[in-house]
Amino acid sequence: MSGAVVEGRRPTTAAGRIAALGRAELTLFGRSRGMLIGALVVPLVLPFSVRSVVEDMDLAENGLSVGLVLLPGAIGFSLLFAVYSALVAVFVGRREELVLKRLRTGELRDAEILSGASLPAVVTGLLQSLVLVAGCTVLLDVPAPEAVPLAVLGLLAGLVVCAALAAFTASFTRTVESAQATALPLVLVSMIGSGITVPLELMPDRLATAFSLLPLSPVITLIRGGWSGDLSAAETLTACAVALAWTAGAVFAVRRWFRWEPRR
Repeated sequence: MSGAVVEGRRPTTAAGRIAALGRAELTLFGRSRGMLIGALVVPLVLPFSVRSVVEDMDLAENGLSVGLVLLPGAIGFSLLFAVYSALVAVFVGRREELVLKRLRTGELRDAEILSGASLPAVVTGLLQSLVLVAGCTVLLDVPAPEAVPLAVLGLLAGLVVCAALAAFTASFTRTVESAQATALPLVLVSMIGSGITVPLELMPDRLATAFSLLPLSPVITLIRGGWSGDLSAAETLTACAVALAWTAGAVFAVRRWFRWEPRR
């Protein structure tokens, strides 16, 4: 009976089940040296490796500074590597090890399984973003954000859309070894076209309009707008609509095509 308490067992909640699965996943996450390097080290190094390139850009005419380019870009790198790429490997690995199949035989629902498996990577991306904000503020003299809610909204949207897209990418990824290859197209396209390394403001209008529809473009737009305070209401609504569309599309694709058993 729904809501009944089984004798000898404590009643569980969705949040409790997700947290328990997240703790178990965190243990496995910590044992993978390659995943730790990719998730923790790469996103911290990449932003500052492109600093010299950003400094040569004509930023002042577009109301930008080196800090306003590198800070959202650094968060974008974290979302791509600490969340998206890491989770593609996690989902594929747990599927091939039959972990997902076994979890489905218990009381966990599909959404809870995916959420729990995503939890360590999402928390890592969140904490890493906060560290990057602090580092950019100190090292690049970035001022306090003008519109904090926009920056927070952009970061949360990025975490959600990257987790959802990772689950979708895992649906057509055969092995853990091939996870890097299947995740690479979105990583490269986002780095080039989502404003992570080159702001959309510096691109030709038609190209910028097309690139603004990429999955991480609204995330970077909202985060940068949160710091600059220059984002209009129309631009904010457009960015939110694009982020919501990508999230809804990814969730639909996961529900339709995600594989819970090993690919043969």
